[in-house]
Amino acid sequence: MAGMAVETVGNREMIKLLLKPDNMRHLFLLTLLLSFLGACTPKPVESSFVHVNANGQFIRNGKPYYYVGTNFWYGAILGSEGQGGNRERLCRELDKMKEMGIDNLRILVGSDGKRGVKTKVEPTLQEAPGVYNDTILAGLDYLLMEMGKRKMLAVLYLNNSWEWSGGYGYYLEQAGLGQAPRPNEDGYPAFMNFVAKYASCEKAHQLFYDYVKFILTRTNRYTKKKYKDDPAIMSWQIGNEPRAFSKEQLPAFEKWLGEASKLIRSLDKNHLISIGSEGKWGCEGELNCWERICADKNVDYCNIHLWPYNWSWARKDHLLEDLQISCQNTKEYIDEHLEVCARIRKPLVMEEFGYPRDGFSFSTSSTTEARDGYYKYVFSLVGDNAESGGYFAGCNFWGWGGFANPKHEQWQVGDDYTGDPAQEAQGLNSVFSTDKSTLDVVKTQVDRMKKIGKL
Repeated sequence: MAGMAVETVGNREMIKLLLKPDNMRHLFLLTLLLSFLGACTPKPVESSFVHVNANGQFIRNGKPYYYVGTNFWYGAILGSEGQGGNRERLCRELDKMKEMGIDNLRILVGSDGKRGVKTKVEPTLQEAPGVYNDTILAGLDYLLMEMGKRKMLAVLYLNNSWEWSGGYGYYLEQAGLGQAPRPNEDGYPAFMNFVAKYASCEKAHQLFYDYVKFILTRTNRYTKKKYKDDPAIMSWQIGNEPRAFSKEQLPAFEKWLGEASKLIRSLDKNHLISIGSEGKWGCEGELNCWERICADKNVDYCNIHLWPYNWSWARKDHLLEDLQISCQNTKEYIDEHLEVCARIRKPLVMEEFGYPRDGFSFSTSSTTEARDGYYKYVFSLVGDNAESGGYFAGCNFWGWGGFANPKHEQWQVGDDYTGDPAQEAQGLNSVFSTDKSTLDVVKTQVDRMKKIGKL
């Protein structure tokens, strides 16, 4: 760069010399020089990857990117030709979402551990350290290829603090810390006390890092693109709702997330990195912890989740009556996290939010008045903030059930996958293709966010 600076100064002196009255005869040479300099000035290259600009905005194809997306955790399984695979349904679901303008899907890369475990995603991808189910890898490849054809974007999460896909418990088991308690059998307190060990277990971390290296260095068998070169991927996400599970573990928790994001950045400099956090709720109520995590130089944007029923803001038999307090608490929660985003100048995405079907029903034919009201309110907060130039850039509602036809309240092998993972009642928080009123609410917000991106 130093050589270029000297050359620039020399060019300026040449121009001054040529502009002297006695040298006007050299004006023609000046014109040629300016033409040469213009030809040598590099034009900005428009990246095909989503990035964050200095103003804390997502940029896609040179334009601001605001979006309404959804959670489609089972996408890679549907893309498989093995157990659980259904490529015809996968393409049908993608087409339906694309038709609605939903172009951002949050997806589980794969679950971990043994098959046949009740309340866990089946089939698993990582059956043992370094032992992978190739049908799920093929499913992920196929999913990314089909999303790329439709110009859709994937947010791929690599770990999970909860039992339904293995995650923390699996890595601790493989690190020799004993068998993880099952929440459905032993209760969540026992489970959470066990997985709190993950934050400071370096052996478990190393097993996870080996998995990260394997996934991020893969090449898609169908497109022949390396994952790091695939613009269908928007972001690598460290995990689904990573938690410390105790205040004493918060320093170790922050250290682990910093190491993980640094590793991902070293393997892939093209894609965004996010945490997958619930916000302060996932940091033992410590907003300062969440701010430090998000401020890390290798973390590109911030995430929060919101679950009024799970967080005891809404009661199962008073969902409509508790909607107002749920909305009030939601606004307070979002606002305090947006203040952090303004300080660190990074976008915010609410990557999970949901509200049960009316009457706490699991039936696809049940009404969704309370849920629709909650969605409308959340969407209004996202859209109003984005429209005013704030940091709220997008949201992914939970979760896409699409054309699924759930057969049992408790998922069983062979049942359709819905937006509700195996440990949850099938249909409770899913948005199905028959939920016309909810889909109308979503479509209205999709159209609004696209308009904001054009302002």
